[in-house]
Amino acid sequence: MSLPADAVNALEVFQAAAGWEQRARLLMQWGERLPALDDAQMSDANRVHGCESQVWLVGELRDGHWQFHANSDARLIRGLVALLLARVNGLSAAELQQVDLADWFNQLGLGRQLSESRSNGLNAVLQRMREISL
Repeated sequence: MSLPADAVNALEVFQAAAGWEQRARLLMQWGERLPALDDAQMSDANRVHGCESQVWLVGELRDGHWQFHANSDARLIRGLVALLLARVNGLSAAELQQVDLADWFNQLGLGRQLSESRSNGLNAVLQRMREISL
């Protein structure tokens, strides 16, 4: 399965980073680039349950490809969610089912930094994307 352009860009940037400190800075920058959600989108109906931080997720189907928008109240999570969006935006529902979250964050060099609770939260976000896409 080929990667969306944003995912290829993320891989190039994160794999070129010299160590965790630089990756952490990049993570914050990616999170800051997420477009804001409006108040209606930040409703309880769009909240992803299973995350310690608050995460909101909306998705829309355009020409057979999913586009998701998300935000979080936590800076680090916002960055991780931005990287997840880079990986999944533009995929079909079938491709979305095949995304391997752990593998993606390992490729980015961030796998070891994902605590169990963060990993569970990101899996909850991905699971919600899959539910939306069905």
